[in-house]
Amino acid sequence: MFDWKQDPHRRLNPLTGEWVLVSPHRTQRPWQGQVEETDHTAQPEYDPSCYLCPGNERAGGARNPRYTSTFVFDNDFAALRPDTPPDRFDEEGLLVAQGEPGICRVVCFSPKHDLTIAHMEPGDLRHVVDTWAGQYRELGARESIRYVQIFENRGAMMGCSNAHPHCQIWCNSHLPNEVAKEQAAQLAWREARARCLICDYAALEAGRRERLVDENASWMAVVPFWAVWPFETMVMPRRHIGAIDGLDDAERNGLADILKRLTARYDRLFAVPFPYSMGFHQSPTDGETHPEWHMHLHFHPPLLRSATVRKFLVGYELLATPQRDLTPEAAAERLRAV
Repeated sequence: MFDWKQDPHRRLNPLTGEWVLVSPHRTQRPWQGQVEETDHTAQPEYDPSCYLCPGNERAGGARNPRYTSTFVFDNDFAALRPDTPPDRFDEEGLLVAQGEPGICRVVCFSPKHDLTIAHMEPGDLRHVVDTWAGQYRELGARESIRYVQIFENRGAMMGCSNAHPHCQIWCNSHLPNEVAKEQAAQLAWREARARCLICDYAALEAGRRERLVDENASWMAVVPFWAVWPFETMVMPRRHIGAIDGLDDAERNGLADILKRLTARYDRLFAVPFPYSMGFHQSPTDGETHPEWHMHLHFHPPLLRSATVRKFLVGYELLATPQRDLTPEAAAERLRAV
Protein backbone atom coordinates (compact mmCIF):
# COMPACT_ATOMS: atom_id res chain seq x y z
CA MET A 1 0.00 0.00 0.00
CA PHE A 2 1.04 3.63 -0.40
CA ASP A 3 2.96 5.28 2.45
CA TRP A 4 0.54 7.75 4.02
CA LYS A 5 3.44 9.53 5.74
CA GLN A 6 4.97 10.39 2.36
CA ASP A 7 2.62 9.70 -0.56
CA PRO A 8 -0.29 11.90 -1.71
CA HIS A 9 -3.62 10.27 -0.94
CA ARG A 10 -7.18 11.20 -0.11
CA ARG A 11 -9.18 10.36 3.00
CA LEU A 12 -12.94 9.99 3.32
CA ASN A 13 -14.95 11.78 6.00
CA PRO A 14 -17.75 9.28 6.77
CA LEU A 15 -19.76 11.98 8.56
CA THR A 16 -20.13 14.08 5.40
CA GLY A 17 -19.25 11.73 2.54
CA GLU A 18 -16.60 14.20 1.37
CA TRP A 19 -12.90 13.65 0.70
CA VAL A 20 -9.77 15.54 1.77
CA LEU A 21 -6.49 15.40 -0.17
CA VAL A 22 -3.40 14.78 2.01
CA SER A 23 0.03 15.73 0.61
CA PRO A 24 2.51 14.98 3.41
CA HIS A 25 5.62 15.47 1.24
CA ARG A 26 4.76 19.20 0.97
CA THR A 27 5.58 19.95 4.61
CA GLN A 28 9.19 20.56 3.54
CA ARG A 29 8.37 23.45 1.22
CA PRO A 30 9.58 26.90 2.38
CA TRP A 31 6.99 29.49 3.38
CA GLN A 32 7.05 32.82 1.55
CA GLY A 33 3.39 33.68 1.92
CA GLN A 34 1.54 36.06 4.20
CA VAL A 35 2.73 36.32 7.80
CA GLU A 36 0.18 37.39 10.40
CA GLU A 37 0.91 39.88 13.14
CA THR A 38 0.48 38.55 16.66
CA ASP A 39 -0.94 40.57 19.54
CA HIS A 40 0.41 39.59 22.95
CA THR A 41 -1.31 42.44 24.80
CA ALA A 42 -2.59 41.20 28.15
CA GLN A 43 -6.31 41.72 28.67
CA PRO A 44 -7.58 43.46 31.84
CA GLU A 45 -9.97 41.65 34.18
CA TYR A 46 -12.49 44.41 33.50
CA ASP A 47 -12.62 46.54 30.36
CA PRO A 48 -14.86 49.63 30.54
CA SER A 49 -15.11 49.68 26.72
CA CYS A 50 -16.21 46.03 26.43
CA TYR A 51 -19.83 45.44 25.42
CA LEU A 52 -19.93 42.18 27.40
CA CYS A 53 -18.37 43.11 30.76
CA PRO A 54 -20.73 43.34 33.77
CA GLY A 55 -22.53 46.68 34.14
CA ASN A 56 -21.44 47.99 30.73
CA GLU A 57 -23.74 49.26 28.00
CA ARG A 58 -23.93 47.03 24.93
CA ALA A 59 -23.76 48.25 21.33
CA GLY A 60 -27.53 47.93 21.03
CA GLY A 61 -28.14 50.23 24.02
CA ALA A 62 -29.09 47.65 26.68
CA ARG A 63 -27.01 47.53 29.86
CA ASN A 64 -25.59 44.30 31.23
CA PRO A 65 -26.43 43.34 34.81
CA ARG A 66 -23.51 43.01 37.21
CA TYR A 67 -23.46 39.27 36.66
CA THR A 68 -21.14 37.03 38.67
CA SER A 69 -21.29 33.76 36.71
CA THR A 70 -22.57 32.99 33.19
CA PHE A 71 -24.81 35.55 31.50
CA VAL A 72 -27.15 34.82 28.57
CA PHE A 73 -28.97 37.39 26.43
CA ASP A 74 -30.62 37.66 23.03
CA ASN A 75 -28.11 38.94 20.48
CA ASP A 76 -28.63 42.66 19.86
CA PHE A 77 -27.73 42.19 16.18
CA ALA A 78 -29.16 38.74 15.55
CA ALA A 79 -28.65 36.93 12.25
CA LEU A 80 -31.97 35.13 12.82
CA ARG A 81 -35.23 36.63 14.12
CA PRO A 82 -38.25 34.77 15.52
CA ASP A 83 -40.76 37.00 13.72
CA THR A 84 -39.47 36.22 10.21
CA PRO A 85 -42.33 34.95 7.98
CA PRO A 86 -41.67 31.34 6.87
CA ASP A 87 -42.84 32.08 3.31
CA ARG A 88 -41.36 30.16 0.38
CA PHE A 89 -40.47 31.54 -3.06
CA ASP A 90 -39.93 29.15 -5.97
CA GLU A 91 -39.60 30.13 -9.62
CA GLU A 92 -39.31 27.01 -11.77
CA GLY A 93 -37.03 25.35 -9.23
CA LEU A 94 -34.22 27.74 -10.19
CA LEU A 95 -34.85 30.72 -7.93
CA VAL A 96 -35.75 29.23 -4.57
CA ALA A 97 -35.79 31.00 -1.21
CA GLN A 98 -37.53 30.52 2.12
CA GLY A 99 -37.91 32.63 5.24
CA GLU A 100 -35.87 31.31 8.17
CA PRO A 101 -37.27 32.19 11.62
CA GLY A 102 -34.84 31.65 14.46
CA ILE A 103 -33.19 32.91 17.62
CA CYS A 104 -29.63 34.09 18.34
CA ARG A 105 -28.21 34.33 21.84
CA VAL A 106 -24.87 35.19 23.43
CA VAL A 107 -23.46 33.29 26.42
CA CYS A 108 -20.80 35.07 28.48
CA PHE A 109 -18.70 32.42 30.21
CA SER A 110 -17.48 34.63 33.05
CA PRO A 111 -17.61 38.23 34.27
CA LYS A 112 -13.80 38.34 33.97
CA HIS A 113 -12.73 39.83 30.66
CA ASP A 114 -9.25 38.29 30.67
CA LEU A 115 -10.20 34.61 30.89
CA THR A 116 -10.34 31.86 28.28
CA ILE A 117 -11.62 28.29 28.61
CA ALA A 118 -8.05 27.15 29.26
CA HIS A 119 -7.72 29.50 32.25
CA MET A 120 -11.14 29.08 33.86
CA GLU A 121 -11.57 27.21 37.13
CA PRO A 122 -13.10 23.73 36.63
CA GLY A 123 -16.16 24.60 38.70
CA ASP A 124 -16.82 27.75 36.69
CA LEU A 125 -16.36 25.88 33.43
CA ARG A 126 -18.79 23.21 34.63
CA HIS A 127 -21.33 26.00 35.11
CA VAL A 128 -20.81 26.94 31.44
CA VAL A 129 -21.54 23.31 30.47
CA ASP A 130 -24.75 23.41 32.53
CA THR A 131 -25.72 26.68 30.83
CA TRP A 132 -25.18 25.14 27.40
CA ALA A 133 -27.33 22.16 28.37
CA GLY A 134 -30.08 24.40 29.74
CA GLN A 135 -30.12 26.58 26.63
CA TYR A 136 -30.23 23.55 24.33
CA ARG A 137 -33.20 22.14 26.25
CA GLU A 138 -35.07 25.46 26.53
CA LEU A 139 -34.58 26.64 22.97
CA GLY A 140 -35.00 23.20 21.43
CA ALA A 141 -38.37 22.81 23.15
CA ARG A 142 -39.80 25.62 21.02
CA GLU A 143 -41.97 24.30 18.22
CA SER A 144 -40.32 26.50 15.57
CA ILE A 145 -36.76 25.48 16.47
CA ARG A 146 -35.41 22.33 14.83
CA TYR A 147 -31.72 22.79 15.51
CA VAL A 148 -29.67 24.52 18.25
CA GLN A 149 -26.12 25.39 17.14
CA ILE A 150 -23.73 26.25 19.99
CA PHE A 151 -20.38 27.63 18.79
CA GLU A 152 -17.43 29.77 19.86
CA ASN A 153 -15.17 31.89 17.66
CA ARG A 154 -11.96 32.72 19.49
CA GLY A 155 -9.45 35.29 18.32
CA ALA A 156 -9.55 38.16 15.84
CA MET A 157 -8.14 35.82 13.16
CA MET A 158 -11.44 33.91 13.35
CA GLY A 159 -13.55 37.06 13.10
CA CYS A 160 -14.19 37.44 16.83
CA SER A 161 -14.65 41.15 17.51
CA ASN A 162 -14.68 40.92 21.31
CA ALA A 163 -12.05 39.26 23.52
CA HIS A 164 -14.46 38.72 26.43
CA PRO A 165 -14.96 34.95 26.98
CA HIS A 166 -18.24 34.11 25.27
CA CYS A 167 -19.95 31.96 22.67
CA GLN A 168 -23.06 32.19 20.53
CA ILE A 169 -26.16 30.05 20.05
CA TRP A 170 -28.00 30.22 16.73
CA CYS A 171 -31.30 28.34 16.53
CA ASN A 172 -32.73 27.42 13.13
CA SER A 173 -36.09 26.30 11.85
CA HIS A 174 -34.27 24.02 9.35
CA LEU A 175 -31.18 21.82 9.66
CA PRO A 176 -27.95 23.62 8.68
CA ASN A 177 -25.99 22.08 5.80
CA GLU A 178 -23.19 20.40 7.78
CA VAL A 179 -25.61 18.99 10.34
CA ALA A 180 -27.85 17.61 7.60
CA LYS A 181 -24.86 15.81 6.04
CA GLU A 182 -23.87 14.30 9.39
CA GLN A 183 -27.43 13.23 10.13
CA ALA A 184 -27.74 11.44 6.79
CA ALA A 185 -24.40 9.66 7.32
CA GLN A 186 -25.17 8.57 10.88
CA LEU A 187 -28.63 7.36 9.91
CA ALA A 188 -27.30 5.39 6.93
CA TRP A 189 -24.61 3.79 9.11
CA ARG A 190 -27.16 2.76 11.73
CA GLU A 191 -29.56 1.34 9.13
CA ALA A 192 -26.80 -0.61 7.37
CA ARG A 193 -24.93 -1.93 10.41
CA ALA A 194 -27.30 -1.56 13.38
CA ARG A 195 -24.55 0.37 15.18
CA CYS A 196 -23.51 3.99 15.80
CA LEU A 197 -20.97 5.51 13.40
CA ILE A 198 -19.24 7.61 16.07
CA CYS A 199 -19.28 4.84 18.68
CA ASP A 200 -17.48 2.67 16.13
CA TYR A 201 -15.04 5.46 15.23
CA ALA A 202 -14.30 6.29 18.89
CA ALA A 203 -13.57 2.63 19.63
CA LEU A 204 -11.22 2.43 16.64
CA GLU A 205 -9.30 5.57 17.67
CA ALA A 206 -9.13 4.44 21.32
CA GLY A 207 -7.51 1.23 20.14
CA ARG A 208 -5.02 2.73 17.66
CA ARG A 209 -4.20 5.84 19.78
CA GLU A 210 -2.01 7.42 17.05
CA ARG A 211 -4.48 10.30 16.57
CA LEU A 212 -5.61 10.47 20.21
CA VAL A 213 -4.70 13.84 21.78
CA ASP A 214 -6.27 13.68 25.25
CA GLU A 215 -8.84 11.69 27.20
CA ASN A 216 -10.56 11.20 30.53
CA ALA A 217 -13.03 8.66 31.87
CA SER A 218 -15.95 9.96 29.80
CA TRP A 219 -14.47 11.89 26.84
CA MET A 220 -11.76 11.65 24.21
CA ALA A 221 -10.22 14.21 21.85
CA VAL A 222 -8.67 13.12 18.55
CA VAL A 223 -7.34 14.66 15.38
CA PRO A 224 -9.83 12.99 13.04
CA PHE A 225 -8.42 10.77 10.29
CA TRP A 226 -10.09 13.05 7.71
CA ALA A 227 -9.17 16.41 9.31
CA VAL A 228 -9.01 19.44 6.99
CA TRP A 229 -7.56 22.10 9.31
CA PRO A 230 -3.91 21.54 10.37
CA PHE A 231 -4.68 20.98 14.07
CA GLU A 232 -8.39 20.19 13.82
CA THR A 233 -9.75 18.06 16.67
CA MET A 234 -12.96 16.21 17.41
CA VAL A 235 -14.19 15.70 20.98
CA MET A 236 -16.51 12.75 21.63
CA PRO A 237 -18.24 11.29 24.70
CA ARG A 238 -17.42 7.62 25.21
CA ARG A 239 -21.07 6.81 25.94
CA HIS A 240 -23.67 7.02 23.18
CA ILE A 241 -25.44 10.33 23.91
CA GLY A 242 -27.46 12.36 21.41
CA ALA A 243 -27.24 15.81 22.96
CA ILE A 244 -25.65 17.78 25.76
CA ASP A 245 -28.72 17.75 28.00
CA GLY A 246 -28.36 13.95 28.23
CA LEU A 247 -24.97 14.13 29.95
CA ASP A 248 -24.90 12.92 33.55
CA ASP A 249 -23.06 14.73 36.33
CA ALA A 250 -19.74 12.95 35.80
CA GLU A 251 -19.89 13.48 32.02
CA ARG A 252 -20.54 17.20 32.45
CA ASN A 253 -17.49 17.43 34.70
CA GLY A 254 -15.58 15.41 32.12
CA LEU A 255 -16.58 17.77 29.31
CA ALA A 256 -15.37 20.78 31.32
CA ASP A 257 -12.11 18.95 32.01
CA ILE A 258 -11.38 17.87 28.42
CA LEU A 259 -12.18 21.35 27.04
CA LYS A 260 -9.86 23.01 29.54
CA ARG A 261 -7.03 20.59 28.81
CA LEU A 262 -7.43 20.64 25.04
CA THR A 263 -7.54 24.43 24.75
CA ALA A 264 -4.49 24.64 27.05
CA ARG A 265 -2.65 22.35 24.64
CA TYR A 266 -3.63 24.65 21.78
CA ASP A 267 -2.26 27.67 23.65
CA ARG A 268 1.02 25.88 24.42
CA LEU A 269 1.50 24.66 20.83
CA PHE A 270 2.68 28.03 19.54
CA ALA A 271 2.85 29.91 22.88
CA VAL A 272 -0.03 32.25 21.96
CA PRO A 273 -3.76 32.51 22.72
CA PHE A 274 -4.73 30.00 20.01
CA PRO A 275 -7.52 31.07 17.61
CA TYR A 276 -10.23 28.59 16.62
CA SER A 277 -13.86 28.01 15.78
CA MET A 278 -15.47 25.41 18.04
CA GLY A 279 -18.97 24.02 17.75
CA PHE A 280 -21.29 21.28 18.99
CA HIS A 281 -22.99 18.88 16.62
CA GLN A 282 -25.88 17.13 18.33
CA SER A 283 -29.36 15.78 17.85
CA PRO A 284 -31.94 17.98 16.07
CA THR A 285 -34.83 19.32 18.14
CA ASP A 286 -37.57 18.55 15.62
CA GLY A 287 -39.69 16.45 17.97
CA GLU A 288 -38.47 13.18 16.43
CA THR A 289 -36.31 10.56 18.12
CA HIS A 290 -32.80 10.39 16.69
CA PRO A 291 -31.07 7.24 17.99
CA GLU A 292 -28.53 7.60 15.18
CA TRP A 293 -27.10 10.79 16.70
CA HIS A 294 -23.93 10.74 18.82
CA MET A 295 -23.05 14.27 19.97
CA HIS A 296 -19.55 15.62 19.43
CA LEU A 297 -17.58 18.87 19.14
CA HIS A 298 -15.40 20.14 16.33
CA PHE A 299 -12.40 22.48 16.78
CA HIS A 300 -11.23 24.19 13.57
CA PRO A 301 -8.05 26.21 14.25
CA PRO A 302 -6.42 28.08 11.34
CA LEU A 303 -2.75 28.19 12.44
CA LEU A 304 -0.52 26.12 10.16
CA ARG A 305 3.08 26.01 11.34
CA SER A 306 3.51 28.95 13.74
CA ALA A 307 1.56 31.76 15.37
CA THR A 308 2.13 33.91 12.28
CA VAL A 309 1.26 31.45 9.50
CA ARG A 310 -2.36 30.51 8.98
CA LYS A 311 -4.19 28.21 6.59
CA PHE A 312 -6.56 29.73 4.05
CA LEU A 313 -9.02 27.73 1.97
CA VAL A 314 -8.12 29.02 -1.51
CA GLY A 315 -7.52 27.86 -5.06
CA TYR A 316 -7.75 24.07 -5.35
CA GLU A 317 -9.46 23.83 -1.97
CA LEU A 318 -12.23 26.22 -2.93
CA LEU A 319 -12.66 24.86 -6.43
CA ALA A 320 -11.94 21.14 -6.02
CA THR A 321 -11.24 19.39 -2.68
CA PRO A 322 -9.89 20.46 0.75
CA GLN A 323 -6.16 19.68 1.01
CA ARG A 324 -3.64 19.44 3.86
CA ASP A 325 0.11 18.85 4.09
CA LEU A 326 0.53 18.00 7.78
CA THR A 327 -0.94 14.54 8.36
CA PRO A 328 -3.49 14.09 11.17
CA GLU A 329 -1.08 11.65 12.85
CA ALA A 330 1.72 14.24 12.90
CA ALA A 331 -0.67 16.93 14.20
CA ALA A 332 -1.86 14.67 17.02
CA GLU A 333 1.75 13.89 17.96
CA ARG A 334 2.56 17.59 18.23
CA LEU A 335 -0.52 18.29 20.37
CA ARG A 336 0.26 15.38 22.68
CA ALA A 337 3.81 16.67 23.11
CA VAL A 338 2.67 19.94 24.68
